Amino acid sequence: MAWHMILLLLLAVSVVTADEAFIGVNIGTDLSDMPHPTQVVALLKAQQIRHVRLYNADQAMLVALANSGIQVIVSVPNEELLAIGQSNSTAANWVYHNVVAHYPATNITAICVGSEVLTALPNAAKVLVNALKFIHSALVASNLDREIKVSTPIASSIILDSFPPSQAFFNRSWNPVLVPLLSFLQSTDSYLMLNIYPYYDYMQSNGVIPLDYALFKPLPPNKEAVDSNTLVHYSNVFDAMVDAAYSAMAFLNYTNIPITVTESGWPSKGDPSEPDATLDNANSYNSNLIRHVLNKTGTPKHPGIAVSTYIYELYNEDMKPGPVSEKNWGLFDADGAPIYILHLTGSGAVLANDTTNQTYCTAKEGADPKMLQAALDWACGPGKVDCSPLLQGKPCYEPDNIIAHSTYAFDTYYHQMGKSSDSCNFNGVATITTTDPSHGSCVFPGSLGKNGTFANITAPSMNSTLSDSSAYTLRLHDSTLSIVMAIGFLLWCAVLL
Repeated sequence: MAWHMILLLLLAVSVVTADEAFIGVNIGTDLSDMPHPTQVVALLKAQQIRHVRLYNADQAMLVALANSGIQVIVSVPNEELLAIGQSNSTAANWVYHNVVAHYPATNITAICVGSEVLTALPNAAKVLVNALKFIHSALVASNLDREIKVSTPIASSIILDSFPPSQAFFNRSWNPVLVPLLSFLQSTDSYLMLNIYPYYDYMQSNGVIPLDYALFKPLPPNKEAVDSNTLVHYSNVFDAMVDAAYSAMAFLNYTNIPITVTESGWPSKGDPSEPDATLDNANSYNSNLIRHVLNKTGTPKHPGIAVSTYIYELYNEDMKPGPVSEKNWGLFDADGAPIYILHLTGSGAVLANDTTNQTYCTAKEGADPKMLQAALDWACGPGKVDCSPLLQGKPCYEPDNIIAHSTYAFDTYYHQMGKSSDSCNFNGVATITTTDPSHGSCVFPGSLGKNGTFANITAPSMNSTLSDSSAYTLRLHDSTLSIVMAIGFLLWCAVLL
């Protein structure tokens, strides 16, 4: 499949207040080639991602995030929960080393105490609320309790009878934990952290939940789900689950605790038993989710009340155990290449750019130089690209290297072909980016005339040389490479002419 999908999350550059909806991302680290924290932060900045959640309090990440303006949620991992929940001093020590030592340079806004503890680590549930209180007490002692909220993400699966939402309630066996938890959230002006996965709701419904209903796709009124108690119409699973959580809290007499969704997303690839884990569905879900959140529509039962959401997650994680889908929830590959183009047109003024319109085709950083040369020769020959700007003395001659020249030829061909996704492949050495590769007097097709608005994360470096790519060169013997190049060239001539 051609590399034909890319991402640019362009959120408002102004400071987001507590009452405004935002989209954030979770940053998992189960990658065999995890990018350096400075690379992670560079990617976040390039994509204008202003809110992140860490599953721990990694010191290198917290240092890298300093002075970035990015708002950060740090987490007490589940394996540390028992110790913190049984010792005020251990909690205070954790807060000192992981929060106080980095704040305010690193803009920590909340602490997740554990994650889905009731379902993932039920033996620790008895100390969960104590852990939250101890962490909060340490923040009070440091005079940070007003700036940093304390909560714990819960799985939506503990909400029973979730449809119709008006009659939903929490699993009563957890009331001894949930009641003091909600009381703590209310007394500290915090919020309920909720993980919502319509993908799993859809998969487990045995056909009861339509795919379009899970993906936020428009439904005619007669296809919408109707709450028989309130006659409120629901057009998507996400809203129904949020309203079910509100009802479950109200059932326990808590009616003024806001909700933030700490995890939601859709996998882009699955094994044969997961046919709906596809690029198109992941694209549809996350694109529609972003529009829905940023448009501040709220939910049918609570219109206009923002439900800020963190997408699960930033990177595909190849080290995750379990089915193929577990490894493919990411928005980016480890090298920063987007998995797909989000369809964000019409999301309103909060978007700084329309990612579906301003795209470019560039040479992949680390692509084999010989394969790049073969692709460049094809583009400037059978591909009918005017490569005269690459001649010595012309605007795009400098820098004189294969990465820069290939990028110009690839992008010109891509635009000649109407920016169809298949026209940016070149036997796997090209990729689509939203970063304008124009430089100096070399203006690329489709450019707005700017010398790159965002940091060059997904695009190849314009200073790369042939030797720069050696670390990522395809491991092929010369004879095999020659055969691959020959076959590839013949295929290009046959298919693309």
